[in-house]
Amino acid sequence: MVGLRGTGKSSVGRILADRLGRPFADADVELEAASGRSIPSIFAELGEPCFRDWEERMLGELTTRPELILATGGGVILRESNRKRLREFGFVVWLTADPALLADRLLANPRGLAHRPALTSAGTIAELADVLQARASLYREVADLVVETGGRTTRQVVEAILDGWPDRGEQSS
Repeated sequence: MVGLRGTGKSSVGRILADRLGRPFADADVELEAASGRSIPSIFAELGEPCFRDWEERMLGELTTRPELILATGGGVILRESNRKRLREFGFVVWLTADPALLADRLLANPRGLAHRPALTSAGTIAELADVLQARASLYREVADLVVETGGRTTRQVVEAILDGWPDRGEQSS
């Protein structure tokens, strides 16, 4: 799954993996575990280019497991090599929502914005809108399915993904 922060990639991914009987991984959690650092500390101490290098390596490792349901970091699509790897990996779902809703979700989450580095100097809603505008074509490039998460529960988002899942008739729910 790809999409901006707050779209529900991790929450949806866990349920989707359970429904499909597959393992789940959150690329950001895996990156933090492998590096021994939080993402905000990597950004603050080493900079975004270093983080993106680590993110690319982690994606390379995780995409060797074709059975995996994978929640990626929001910016993973910024590098062509990552977009290529995602397209080759399998069925890619872009979770999207209105930036104001995403800001509300992030502010309501205990980890919320504290766990995610600011990407621009704009306020949260403006930043999310700017980032979405800049990345939308890249998300669209890799996505096999686009699912709007606004106004839906996590389980409803999972159902929308399952409805669009290839060869769904051969899967058990």
